[in-house]
Amino acid sequence: MNPPPPRGGRRRSDDLEEMIRRAQKRRLRVQKRRRRHASLIAAALVLIVIGILAAGFGGAAAFESSCKLSDLRPVYTGPQGGPANSFVYAADGSLLGAIPAEKNRQPVALSQMGPWMAKATVAIEDRRFYKHGGVDYKGIVRAAVKDLRAGKVVQGGSTITQQLVRNLYISRQRTFKRKIKEACLAIKLARNRSKDWILGSYMNAVYYGNHAYGIEAAAQTYFSRRARKLTLDQSALLAGLPQAPSVFDPIHRPLDALERRDQVLRAMLENGALTRRQYASAVADRQLHLFPGRLYSRIREPYFFSYVRDQLIAEYGANTVRTGGLKVYTTIDPRLQAAARRAIVGTLYSRSDPASALVSIDPATGAIRAMTAVTPGSEGNQFNLVAQAKRQAGSTFKMFVLAAAVNMGINPETTYYVSGPFHYQPDPYSPAWDVSTYDHTYLGSTSIENATLHSDNTVYAQLTLDVGPAKVAAMAHQLGVRSPLTTKEGAYVPSLGLGAIPVSPLDLASAYTTLAAGGIYSKPMAIRKVLLGNGKEDTDAGWGEPERKRVISQGVAYIVTQILEHNVQYGTGTGAYFGRPVAGKTGTTDSYADAWFCGYTPNLEATVWIGYPRGEVPMLNVHGIAVSGPTFPATIWKSFMLSAIGKTRPVDFRVPSVLPTWHSFTRGQYAVGTYSPPPPTYYYGSGGSPPPTPPPPPPPGPNP
Repeated sequence: MNPPPPRGGRRRSDDLEEMIRRAQKRRLRVQKRRRRHASLIAAALVLIVIGILAAGFGGAAAFESSCKLSDLRPVYTGPQGGPANSFVYAADGSLLGAIPAEKNRQPVALSQMGPWMAKATVAIEDRRFYKHGGVDYKGIVRAAVKDLRAGKVVQGGSTITQQLVRNLYISRQRTFKRKIKEACLAIKLARNRSKDWILGSYMNAVYYGNHAYGIEAAAQTYFSRRARKLTLDQSALLAGLPQAPSVFDPIHRPLDALERRDQVLRAMLENGALTRRQYASAVADRQLHLFPGRLYSRIREPYFFSYVRDQLIAEYGANTVRTGGLKVYTTIDPRLQAAARRAIVGTLYSRSDPASALVSIDPATGAIRAMTAVTPGSEGNQFNLVAQAKRQAGSTFKMFVLAAAVNMGINPETTYYVSGPFHYQPDPYSPAWDVSTYDHTYLGSTSIENATLHSDNTVYAQLTLDVGPAKVAAMAHQLGVRSPLTTKEGAYVPSLGLGAIPVSPLDLASAYTTLAAGGIYSKPMAIRKVLLGNGKEDTDAGWGEPERKRVISQGVAYIVTQILEHNVQYGTGTGAYFGRPVAGKTGTTDSYADAWFCGYTPNLEATVWIGYPRGEVPMLNVHGIAVSGPTFPATIWKSFMLSAIGKTRPVDFRVPSVLPTWHSFTRGQYAVGTYSPPPPTYYYGSGGSPPPTPPPPPPPGPNP
């Protein structure tokens, strides 16, 4: 005799039996609910048929008046329609990327879809599509019978035309009245539009999963190809998705997707769209051959792309840019863009290296030809280091001091200062501003031109005070800097002349481009033309029309350019020289946190910045050296320019017919020591008025 089971065992057995009874009750409840639901669906379908048939026996007028095609939303079937993604193209017509949108849609005509796609869609969704008039009465009855037999919904009675109406119908309420109206609209739509139009509209509107609305977006999302190139297997897979995109998701549920694909292939066989041999061959392939595309997520030039997107949003608004189906043709040159990236990566190749940005502009039009940035160890950066990031400009800003001085009639060749430690403290209550040179060596008595070639901070501190920080800022704004150049208190400080106020690489590139153009400012231009969603070019926004104006005389631009040309030949910028007329200026900020080179030829400008994105991180040991303007920035600039224009014919800077008229000039009271050779008389500028008393300076400014 077996001993009785322990109490704990009997309790577990009782619990198990109770769980089984509960599960059985649950299963019965679900089955009843499914049968009841299927009965309701079947009854509704039959009632629709009865209602429509009744309409044919005297109730047609009332039925017809219950719906109007004007109740439908606009139908989008081609490139002129929307909502659709907006796409951005380079100057050569190559695709840069799509504007990110909540829904990816790119409508195409039925003729631009692969022939298998239409056959697969009709077979699985509406096998009598070409025989009925918008509502398939036989199909409704057949679906009702199958649903009742199965005790659940196994087949819908809606035609492709009804589904299209459902996608376009304003109301989304699931009521019997709505189903009747849906059928009415489907009949009217079938009378007013061709079958091909309805089928194409449906495949452009339906959701295929993974944010892909429409067959073109689906083809790109799952197979990285155009809809017109879809194979039989691919078409069958996609045609099966709209019924339940998440259930049959090929990416996340490949086995379910494969089973659904086979269902579509069987439907095609039964519908006469396939031969048995074609069917057997297609089913034998047990792979989905997915090649997920990045058309709607990949952006080839993210920094330039974000700059263009911001301009589009400013003109059209965010909603139109995301869903308006714009085609945006830009000024970017892919060859130069590739050259810029090669120049950066070839110089800063370690994952621990600082980031670098490069922007290049055509002086003749202001067209941006290259705009890129590389952050080692990072796949991307949503923050545009070229257009949005602002960093201290270092000695590249001395160009504005020089240009302002020349514009005032100060001769940089004959005007001398003393290079030496500079102490500025206009009153004992303001903090002192002590300025030294980059390497703490000094030139003694030297001309402004020679001080430029040595990037002498102490001479330029004195010159900034004598010219006036406000005039330096005004010159910077004239030439193209759009960043504010005042402190938080709204003051123009003397250290402005040494690059203490942050600006963007695009700011500096625009300003140096003005010099390359002989004193003519061109607003940076990124967009050549925009095709609106209706396919027409937007001629009202002024895209592609250069905005140019003369801001300084050609003579002033030439004198500054001549000095900067000497700087590349035998000054701080020799690392950028490549055997042709080139002008440029280096820049290094305090503690080696930022390094620059801004340079230009008569037909192309480029500005290079190097630094860590998070800012103010000294670059004291990059490949064994401290990073300054004459090092990596000049190297990157030279490498880029060699690729960009190295094989073109050299062009000389144009000598103007009229050069500046020099005026006598008086150095300010803060000048250092004695200097030679002294001109006989010194007056301040042409107006004879002394410089304004400068405001208190900020902490010590940057090194050259």
